[in-house]
Amino acid sequence: MRDEILMVADQNAASVAFMDPTSGTIHRSLDSVVLAEHAGILPLGSGKCAFVDDAGGALVIVDGFTDTSHLLFPVAIPGEHLACDPTGRYVAVTTGLGLSWEPWSDLLTIVDLKSDGGPASRRIRTRVGEPGVVVGETPDGPVAVVRHREPGAIESFSVERILAEGIHCPPLQGLKVGVSSDGHGDAFDPLTGTMFVATGPGLERFDIRKPQPKTLPTVPWGIAGRAYFLRFCPEKRIVVAVLRNGGEEPRNWTAWSNALWVHHVDTGLTRTAPLGPGLVFRFALTATGIAAARIHPDGDELTMHELRSSEKLELRAIWRLPAMDGAPRPGHEPWDNAERRAIAASPDSELVAVTRGGHGELHLVDTLMPGAPLITHHLDTPLHDGGHLAWLSTARNLPGDTVGR
Repeated sequence: MRDEILMVADQNAASVAFMDPTSGTIHRSLDSVVLAEHAGILPLGSGKCAFVDDAGGALVIVDGFTDTSHLLFPVAIPGEHLACDPTGRYVAVTTGLGLSWEPWSDLLTIVDLKSDGGPASRRIRTRVGEPGVVVGETPDGPVAVVRHREPGAIESFSVERILAEGIHCPPLQGLKVGVSSDGHGDAFDPLTGTMFVATGPGLERFDIRKPQPKTLPTVPWGIAGRAYFLRFCPEKRIVVAVLRNGGEEPRNWTAWSNALWVHHVDTGLTRTAPLGPGLVFRFALTATGIAAARIHPDGDELTMHELRSSEKLELRAIWRLPAMDGAPRPGHEPWDNAERRAIAASPDSELVAVTRGGHGELHLVDTLMPGAPLITHHLDTPLHDGGHLAWLSTARNLPGDTVGR
């Protein structure tokens, strides 16, 4: 029996498919489902995952390896962020702006997947905005810790108190500390109880092991630029980001510089490596490396950097990617009416998948071997905007990274 499967979502075509990554065979699909791309996909362990359906207004819990039915829990939409505790029992969902230019929704949803009598959920009102969220643990029980913007704040809520509240979305306030107002990107280390937030000044850190969050020293980026997206690997004990320099000028995106940034949380060591100019949207971690897809008018490429060296991030290999019709244009913002690429990687091997937005194609490559050919799988939908990918495994019983990507 296969123990890995690739989840491929086409949010524009309202479809989610579960594919054998080596053969390209679709084993299961969900129709009329619009995955909330910003909230992403949250692997829960044992082949299960969570995501938000922006059309149905629901948190979806699904097993990608079986044909059994999936669970739905009503949530406010559009889904902005989603996260779970380290066991995968409690899932939190926050709400974004959608097509509104002004913050309008203040709803936070908590779902207990292992409640007595069956899964249960509650919604509370917090504060409007574009909140991030992580779910941690304190001696008094689990907490949902929300990251607010403009003004910036870190607010901790007791999960048990939320679940004990009544229906009809009662307002609730938690315990707060300040954070920079331009926060974008969150991660969580369950071992030390540290919440990480990407802001202009650097990687801001908070100890959330008590009901009142405690501010820790900020880790400076160390080079020009800042991160907008974080990933945490509990096995390698690293926080990974791509630093973008020049993001304040979106129409000049072809001149943005990008750098891979890896921070070792236990030693404090930080390593960087240049990625070249253009748009690097997201990245993925394999067993021993970091894959990133870069978009640029001079040619798109997939890069693979080595994590096994303790001194620097060495470039393992580069693969040229077939051009996309409708790719971002110079002089225009890269995310407006333009195709992108989604990327995902096996956590237990060096297989990497990257999409060709608008073409309905997914390229698979074994990045352990420089020069390995791209294997192209064709899908039934075009994957406009790049679609969205996640790698699921039955070999892992726990979530790992506890924030949706």
